[in-house]
Amino acid sequence: MQMIHRFIFSHALTGFTLSVMRLTSTALLFLLIILSCNSLALKPQLLGRDTVQTYPHHTSVSYKTFYFDQQIDHFGFLENGTFKQRYLLNDQHWHKEGGPILFYTGNEGDISWFCNNTGFMWDVAEELGAMLVFAEHRYYGESMPFGKESYSNTKYLNYLTSEQALADFAVLIKALKTTLPGAQKSSVIAIGGSYGGMLAAWLRMKYPSAVVGALAASAPIWQFIVPCGEFYKVVTHDFTISGTNCSSNIRRSWAAIDRVSASGEGLQWLSQEFGLCSSLKTPDEVYGFKAWLQETWVNLAMVDYPYEANFLQPLPAWPVKVVCKNLHFDTGVSDKQLLNGISHAVKVYYNYTGDAVCLNTSQTATGNLGLLGWYYQSCTEMVMPMCTDGIIDMFEPQPWNFQAFSDECYNQFGVRPREDWAEIVYGGRNISAHSNIIFSNGNLDPWMSGGVTTSLSESLVAIMIDGGAHHLDLRYSNEFDPESVIKTRALEVRYFKQWLNQAATTQ
Repeated sequence: MQMIHRFIFSHALTGFTLSVMRLTSTALLFLLIILSCNSLALKPQLLGRDTVQTYPHHTSVSYKTFYFDQQIDHFGFLENGTFKQRYLLNDQHWHKEGGPILFYTGNEGDISWFCNNTGFMWDVAEELGAMLVFAEHRYYGESMPFGKESYSNTKYLNYLTSEQALADFAVLIKALKTTLPGAQKSSVIAIGGSYGGMLAAWLRMKYPSAVVGALAASAPIWQFIVPCGEFYKVVTHDFTISGTNCSSNIRRSWAAIDRVSASGEGLQWLSQEFGLCSSLKTPDEVYGFKAWLQETWVNLAMVDYPYEANFLQPLPAWPVKVVCKNLHFDTGVSDKQLLNGISHAVKVYYNYTGDAVCLNTSQTATGNLGLLGWYYQSCTEMVMPMCTDGIIDMFEPQPWNFQAFSDECYNQFGVRPREDWAEIVYGGRNISAHSNIIFSNGNLDPWMSGGVTTSLSESLVAIMIDGGAHHLDLRYSNEFDPESVIKTRALEVRYFKQWLNQAATTQ
């Protein structure tokens, strides 16, 4: 949303520009590790480079990298070109002759990062006798339809859509089942988190013959149609329950920043207090500084995991609680006292290890996410209205202004967004005709606001994870996992087995 799934900030505000949208990497997405992979007898058209990737922190983990000749345009007939779509494969535990395939629907970033951050799939591969496949999303990582020129103009970017990506996945699945010895009768289950979770659900909806079911973790498929303030309302709730006066002091900090930054001395103090790599000098830089803080609070809520983790940044267990220990002040403290607490809180996120020499306000998360590609998708079909009012949330009031957003998209890319397109293509809330999809959400995850949180039928199942942040269930099992996520994973595997048994009886 895997978000980061960045995932947000199709956040069009009055005066809000795409140059500020650089601050969002809230798209995020997933979690770690892999196993050893046997060699495969694949036909030449499925092979590009045959390599084994291992990771020193998981010495028994490896996968093979392959490239598939994929159509650039699945829905027209004038553009007949192809590109190399990368996918990663592990068959160490695969029961050949019909064993299942767990297929990860890649998000907006390098597929190897998602592969190494989706531990659930690796944890259950042996129990299910499953092959693991991680398919890269077009225009991200190495899967560039026009090579180095893919982002050079709007004509080339025109093929960056979720619909084209879903068709890529469906075509790749058919090719794997046709080409891999023993896979002809293999049932495929789609798995993804954040934007990848949305794609997993939509793959089951659009191509039900390709996958027998889908696990859509932290997948905000309804973020297009929910009230624009819901996302930041959840962020605020996380900080409210994590420490006395925590969210209220963050709410007070915006005005404190304005007052302190009104003088040259104050700007210098702010820059030194926060240890910024570049000193604040202008009102525009102060605006950018506040946007950086805002995304920091969002990212903390997303990755509020119950143990030390390194998903967006190296963080302690329950990082929001750790942050809030610095923000328990009453209303009588001075602006500088309050902002001193804010600076200590921010450094929990940016300098937990103590290695940071200074804080860079141009980056808030991992560089493995394809932010420019996601901005383009946000400017076309992935229009997720976001707003804040400073009342139900702890942020400065920023209304949603679709026209301003559309104008900025046009200035940046030469395209205008289709506000209702995602709802039209994927059905909005009217999805009850579909089947075999699990929608899992954590109650600490801001993306829960656009997720399916109530079961719609016996086979469209919603699971809420108490104490869960962004796709916690897709992470590796951990000794500090709450009982809620342990039960969730067990239930998910139970549904997998049910789907596989159903598929076996109909073949």
